[in-house]
Amino acid sequence: MTESRASTRPGRPLRGEATVPGDKSITQRAVLLGALAPGETRIEGGNPGGDARSALGLVRALGAKVRTPVTGAWTIGGGTLRESVRVLDARNSGTALRLAAGLLSAQPFLSILTGDASLRSRPVDRVIGPLRALGARLAARDGDRLPPLVVQGGPLRAASVRTGVASAQVKSAVLLAAIQAGGQTEVEEPVATRDHTERMLPVFGALIEREGRLVRVHGPARLHGAEVSVPGDLSAAAFLLAAASLVPRSDVLLRNVGVNPTRTGFLEWLVRSGARIDRLDPRETSREPVADLRVRAGDLTPAPVDESEIPGLIDELPLLAVVAALCKGTLEIRGARELRLKESDRIGAVAEGLRAIGADVAVHEDGWTIRGGGSLRGGSVDARGDHRVAMAFLVAGLLAKDGVRVEGADAASVSDPGFLARLRGLAR
Repeated sequence: MTESRASTRPGRPLRGEATVPGDKSITQRAVLLGALAPGETRIEGGNPGGDARSALGLVRALGAKVRTPVTGAWTIGGGTLRESVRVLDARNSGTALRLAAGLLSAQPFLSILTGDASLRSRPVDRVIGPLRALGARLAARDGDRLPPLVVQGGPLRAASVRTGVASAQVKSAVLLAAIQAGGQTEVEEPVATRDHTERMLPVFGALIEREGRLVRVHGPARLHGAEVSVPGDLSAAAFLLAAASLVPRSDVLLRNVGVNPTRTGFLEWLVRSGARIDRLDPRETSREPVADLRVRAGDLTPAPVDESEIPGLIDELPLLAVVAALCKGTLEIRGARELRLKESDRIGAVAEGLRAIGADVAVHEDGWTIRGGGSLRGGSVDARGDHRVAMAFLVAGLLAKDGVRVEGADAASVSDPGFLARLRGLAR
């Protein structure tokens, strides 16, 4: 999708079949591990969006041999990284920057990681502390709080690390460093987060043990190139699942969607709220669970959200808030202060957008109280350069009386360049 301004309006039911882009998180991990592992890595179904392209750009600058044909598998020749002659630009991808910090901590050279204005305002101290426990040498501006991030790579030691925040990015950064350190490293999280890195490491030859919220890795790992098949991104599918659940008489089948249990919080919330979603042909691809998802319109009443569910819902909360505003009933969402540190202040951006289209929303420091009335007026919304905010309000336009116009709709290309065309195609 390339439209900087786009709109959606009520119309026909959503019907038919669709696929969504490959999982963004899995793609970036495969790219970084492919650069580190000796030999050739083949990635089928990699995400075509801006964040994955950021990861590809980083490993290219570090000397990996990257081929990304328009059709067919991407290939990465890895095993020997070299110091970049320029600053490494992760653009808008916090995943690429934070995971690269872990990967580069053990490399025998200096690296400087930065990003766009949004990424330079997002914290890196949460990853610096855990990596320093392994002996990594890192520094950042504003008292080690914000990018650019300087990584002086060198030998690392095994350690027991407890991450201070529930963040898969922090955990994964430590694991990418730990597989290059000598001995057994333990990483424990305060709350379990998505486990794509733990699932992928054995595919590349790393030894790993899991016990609840504790992960053990043994280093230095003897890695090798791998074949990775990337399932469809459930976070991208979420917008179509929500739209088909809300728009009357809709019936949509989404093929080959990843249903990793650490990612299905929004799917499960939709079902609790009355959505009719069936998982068909469950299977496994590259150690990730996959299924086809059939969704039909239902009569939704927003189910309560407990604070313990927030880590598993964090990426979908802007969409969840929009869905709640389109249904009858009141929903309070708390414990989501992390949203203020994303690509935008998502708490503020969503509240502003909801009010602009006629919703009743109260803002808290860590969430919202949304009083849904079952219908909204519609209007114009500023996505603030945030892909998830843009896509959430394009879904809202399918039900708001006068439709919704989204300024900055092209932000969706970060994760799903074809989102608007796919949404419109299902509504024909």
